[in-house]
Amino acid sequence: MSAEPKPAPPANESLVTVIIALLANALIAVAKTIVAMITGAASMLAEAAHSWADTGNELLLLVAERRSQRKPDSRHPLGYGKDAYIWSMFAAFGLFTVGSVVSIQHGIQELLDPEPAGEFGLAYAVLAISFVLEGISFVRAFGQARQAARKRAASTLEHVLESSNPTLRAVFAEDAAALIGLAIAAAGIALHEITGSPVPDAIGSILVGILLGVIAVVLIARNRAFLLGEAVDDETRGAILAELLAEPRIERITFLHIEYTGPGTVFLVAAVDLVGDEPEAAVADRLRELERHIEAERPHIAVAVFTLSAPGAPAL
Repeated sequence: MSAEPKPAPPANESLVTVIIALLANALIAVAKTIVAMITGAASMLAEAAHSWADTGNELLLLVAERRSQRKPDSRHPLGYGKDAYIWSMFAAFGLFTVGSVVSIQHGIQELLDPEPAGEFGLAYAVLAISFVLEGISFVRAFGQARQAARKRAASTLEHVLESSNPTLRAVFAEDAAALIGLAIAAAGIALHEITGSPVPDAIGSILVGILLGVIAVVLIARNRAFLLGEAVDDETRGAILAELLAEPRIERITFLHIEYTGPGTVFLVAAVDLVGDEPEAAVADRLRELERHIEAERPHIAVAVFTLSAPGAPAL
């Protein structure tokens, strides 16, 4: 498998993905809310809460995209890439509280004190339209993920879970959950209409809430890992090590630390032996020159720091 920290997708590509999801979810949320009030279906209300949560999350992801693209400065020499994980974490908490908790709470309330429901045809129509709109958004996110996964020789799902791009992961997960949630809501409403019992509809609402909760917990865990300073995986480390050893000025490497600084970018620290035997001052200049060269030639390495290897240290 090839290294994951390739240059992050162009900002406009990620922004387009988020904007498409935002517009789709906003339209769907309004439609579901109106139909939920008309039909009184618990599953539809759960889906409305789901879509409003997704809409708020997309706004937070837009903030994440914009803030994480800021250039490094004297106060933040490693850049602002981790801002993407902070705002994506807020979005994941929003999905859990607004989407999951509200859906489960309403489903339980519907079991204990059911309300009459009707206008099932209208509910089906809105669910069908929602499925089309969510599908368009999901196809966009899936295509972006699959393209990146192919470059790594990884499966699409594996790439989504492991990727350092939290925006792609959030949109992919939320859209997938939305499509599954729509199927659950449709089944709950259909069983309510067929049996006349509100129980399937209420259970559908609870299932939608559980689904959102699981998605939110996964997103929170992944963002937390990157905020803590997650090191790259073995395949990525090996690929970057090979890139460095291919440099004609590097004879060997005895220490290498690589961790993510943001979507598609890493911070690299290495102890190296340089080719040749020059005075200390000249070696220092060559190390600084090598750092600038590595950063310029490899966009996925945001900052590189090289030191001299200790005498007798084993090569990696």
